[in-house]
Amino acid sequence: MQLVPIRLCGKSVVAAVLLLSVTAGWAATGKPTEYKVVERWKVGGAGGWDYVTVDSARHRLFITRGDRVDVLDTLDGKVIGSILGEGGAHGVALAPDLDRGYLSNGAGNSITEFNYSTLTPIRTVPAHGKNPDAIVYDAATRRVLTFNGKSNDVSILNASTLEVVGTVVVPGRPEFAQTDGHGRIFANIETEPGQMVRIDIAAGKLDATWQLEGCNSPSGLAFDHVRGHLFSVCDDKVMAVTDAVTGKAVTRVTIGEGPDAAEYDATRGVVLSSNGRDGTMSVIRQDKGGHYVQQQTLKTQRGARTMAMDPESGRVYLVTADFAPVPAGSTGRPTPIPDSFTVLVVAP
Repeated sequence: MQLVPIRLCGKSVVAAVLLLSVTAGWAATGKPTEYKVVERWKVGGAGGWDYVTVDSARHRLFITRGDRVDVLDTLDGKVIGSILGEGGAHGVALAPDLDRGYLSNGAGNSITEFNYSTLTPIRTVPAHGKNPDAIVYDAATRRVLTFNGKSNDVSILNASTLEVVGTVVVPGRPEFAQTDGHGRIFANIETEPGQMVRIDIAAGKLDATWQLEGCNSPSGLAFDHVRGHLFSVCDDKVMAVTDAVTGKAVTRVTIGEGPDAAEYDATRGVVLSSNGRDGTMSVIRQDKGGHYVQQQTLKTQRGARTMAMDPESGRVYLVTADFAPVPAGSTGRPTPIPDSFTVLVVAP
């Protein structure tokens, strides 16, 4: 749905109403979906991990692993390739229409472009921002955007030439981002309380900043394009729901502890939150009264904080590892046990 006021008439109005009714009806009256962990793929290998990206068309799963991206076949979990970056690999954006993919290198302050079909690296260019983290390709404008965690800004690049065509300053550390498909992009800002920004990509400017009251340090962001609702997962076991047109708070929902990523399944009408601290996945649905409620808390595995969903199958991929015991009194992060890296496959 286009997130600007539009005028429809005749059959367009009927079609729009029917689409909204069918989608809302599934979430409100459809049989609740139960999720299960159906497979665990022991991938192993050295390196941490960050964003996970699914390519439904080619059955690929891209997992950033420090100095590289491991690419798995989603049919059997086998590693089919790796893409070497410049260190601190954070995220992957795919542009099938250009036969290109893009990797953000946080440590190298750069972007690695690779061939979408062959996975072969093509070139690496400066990101013009410090610690590029989230990275998104917007097909409507053919732009690549990096969300730079240490310079608190967003770089906008021409996807074909990788020339930087704009820089947008944001009011804090940017986190996950979502496009509306019509030239605008939304991003969480990891402040306390949290904020959300909306960027006009073609104009290269910030056109809205909204406070996310009751939501500290928002990270994962998901988008229901039909209702125009954005879902931010936050500290203190909170999911904030925001109207994408007005920026007004819709509601807040309780989720698991230590969330990082969020996904919206339009087919099943549910929002998913991966919670690494308590090792759960929260499943949120909208009831008949339009209220968001927690439908299921699925036990996954400690550390499974990032995930990606295949919109065609509804399968969800979470990544984690086994961890060494934390010494008494320690405030540091737990240390992953070598060669224990695992992909959890969750199916509805």
